[in-house]
Amino acid sequence: MEPDTEKLRKKYMDNPPEGMISEDIRRMSEDDLLDMDYFLNEDHLFADEAGVEGFYIF
Repeated sequence: MEPDTEKLRKKYMDNPPEGMISEDIRRMSEDDLLDMDYFLNEDHLFADEAGVEGFYIF
């Protein structure tokens, strides 16, 4: 599955993350853009897995 980096670029240019401007997003490489998207959404990747939130000792 290949991500559509141009859609991501437009998404972040329209609403840049805090501390960035649209020009920063425009100048980013595809790899940097994908890394940023992963970092901003990493909390949501495993939200549906049980037991990920805490540490359990039985």
